[in-house]
Amino acid sequence: MKKTLLTLVLCCIWVGLGAQKIIKVKGEATYHAPTNVTLEEARQTVLERAIVQALADAFGTTVSQVNTSLTDNRNGKSNIDFSSIGATEVKGEWLETIGEPEYSEPRYAENMLIISCRVEGRAREITTEAFDLKCRILRNGTEDKFEGGEFRSGDDLYLSFLSPVGGYLAVYLVDAERQAFCLLPYQRQQSGIYPIEANRRYVFFHEKSAPAEERSVVDEYTMTCERSSEQNLVFIVFSPKQFAKAADTSMDSGLPRQLSFADFNQWLVRHRRKDPQMNVRRIPITISK
Repeated sequence: MKKTLLTLVLCCIWVGLGAQKIIKVKGEATYHAPTNVTLEEARQTVLERAIVQALADAFGTTVSQVNTSLTDNRNGKSNIDFSSIGATEVKGEWLETIGEPEYSEPRYAENMLIISCRVEGRAREITTEAFDLKCRILRNGTEDKFEGGEFRSGDDLYLSFLSPVGGYLAVYLVDAERQAFCLLPYQRQQSGIYPIEANRRYVFFHEKSAPAEERSVVDEYTMTCERSSEQNLVFIVFSPKQFAKAADTSMDSGLPRQLSFADFNQWLVRHRRKDPQMNVRRIPITISK
């Protein structure tokens, strides 16, 4: 009986210590958007900056690092890479958003759109160095030189991926209607997992780039857009530990399996809490007619 009681006490202490690693954080930011950025893109940018600010305040990163982003101007359009900010600039990891972000009414001054955002969520400190994953969204080509986040309706989407360690990979796309589509594993793969070999470059969603034994199950994706422009997010989830994709359903024969963003987020948070080595990259893409 004493041994059982001691084990129970030790388990309670371990759970309590583990729970302390996840804390509530709040952040806010203001974004002065150039004229070629849409309101939807501005809201996405200011939300990302508010999240980074929350992590910086909680885990000690300086504000000067928070405002760093990668901007690529092509044909007069600005393509901003948000994905690198959280992974490399702060010492914390965002797990989930609590409630809905609060946005200010957009206003204009000196030919710029100005918008603010407040956000609350749960986060934890990054205590181990993230894997040096090479994740690139490719448009209309399978070489890394075709990397880009701005798509026109009818463009093909591919993903280049390279990891220094072996593990498992899942890829999701969240659209403007807050639906999460499972892009990888492919629809006809039954295991629910996709194993990754170390130091091997993969090109996904391109049949000819896949191993011969896998080509019959490869799904290829052509981007479409019902609005004039919409913002999507690609989630790349990798871990050296085995995990299975979220439970989803096939709603349309022409679309990947899907689930609501709320259900996808719950699945992701649950796995990230159990697996501190799980890496999540969020890459925004814009699709225009």
